[in-house]
Parts: sequence; C-alpha cells; structure tokens
Amino acid sequence: MSYITIRNFGEDRFEEKKSEFIGYAKRVENEDEAKAFITEIKSMHKQARHNCSAYIIGSNMNIQRYSDDGEPQGTAGIPILEVMKKSRITDCAVVVTRYFGGILLGTGGLTRAYTKGASIAIKAAGIIEKVEGLKLSFEIEYDLLGKIQYICGQNFYHIEDSEYSDKVIVHILSEKAIAENIENEIVEATSGKVIVRKSEEGIYFKEGNRLYQQLT
Repeated sequence: MSYITIRNFGEDRFEEKKSEFIGYAKRVENEDEAKAFITEIKSMHKQARHNCSAYIIGSNMNIQRYSDDGEPQGTAGIPILEVMKKSRITDCAVVVTRYFGGILLGTGGLTRAYTKGASIAIKAAGIIEKVEGLKLSFEIEYDLLGKIQYICGQNFYHIEDSEYSDKVIVHILSEKAIAENIENEIVEATSGKVIVRKSEEGIYFKEGNRLYQQLT
C-alpha cells in the first residue's frame, strides 16, 4: 500500500483582475483536522468575500468534501477538489481565500482562478509518498560491515544509523515490499553470519530512497 500526500503546509497567492487569491494547503489525518484547518483560515480572513475549500481523507481517498462558500455552484470547491484528485493527493485540506476586487470573473474565470489557487498551495506544500515500512536491524561482526555498506550503496538502501559495541548493528528503514529482498541479499553476502531483527512496522513517509517516521 502506498499513497500520495503533501509534506505539511503550503501557502501562495496571486492577483486576478484586482481580486486577490490566497491558497493554503495542509496535511491532515482525519475530517476533524480538516474542518479545524478550514475554520482557522476563515477566522484569519473574516473580511474576505469567500473562503472556498476541499479536502480528501483516507489512503483510498474515500472521504471527499468541498465548499463553494458563496461562489456560483461548481466554480470553486469542485475545481479545488479536482486539483487534488488529478494529483492523487489524499490526507490533505485546501482553502483558497478570495478578496473581491470589484471585477466579475465569470464562471470560467472563477474555475481557473480556484484551480490555480489550489495548485500553487499544493506546490508550496510539496508532495510526498506514504508507504508501508519497517525497521531492519542487522547484527554482524566488524569485518562484515564493509559488505553491508557496499550492498546498500549499490542498491540505494539508506542506512539510518549504526550501533557499535562488541558487534555492529546496522539499521535500515525499508519499504515492506522490498524488505525481504534486502534481508536475503545481506544474509547471502554475509554467508548467514548475521542476526536479523524486524521492528517498528507502520506507515512511513518516503522521499527519494529514504523513509521517515516523521517530517520536520
């Protein structure tokens, strides 16, 4: 299982025919967090004409909600939602605030503006993947460390950290889908002279070839 979300928070803005549009995007874990974020943005911009929003929750994108917040039906909330759907982004809430500049944009202009507002907010937040992962720990003698480091370097397996005492323990955060391959390669390279432990199974953020339990 894997899915796409955003790193955390993004904000950007632009002007269209004297109306100011401010896009906000935030990673959320559930509907309560999404609703709280939308309320927070609305409180920040009480003088704005519209605070339109959408959110998608769940690894299978099963919860989808949107609001036009007074704009003509279908010109704001749905375009925001469609930006997220086309990028396959979930666990995300987006709000696009509009300060009306006195010039009507028409339904096509509004749709384009809210699409752009959502897109720039998501771009500012950054996109990241979430995957099933676990920690692999390999306990070896010191003379085998070089072999493990070589295998990891050749295959772009990221060594998270190592412990040094009478033996060496090498820790690798791995996607669950390839964990068995990593284990087999290292067992073979060390002729079985390794103790393998698995722990901390769960959902991780993936960026490049590295997994993270939390993002900073």
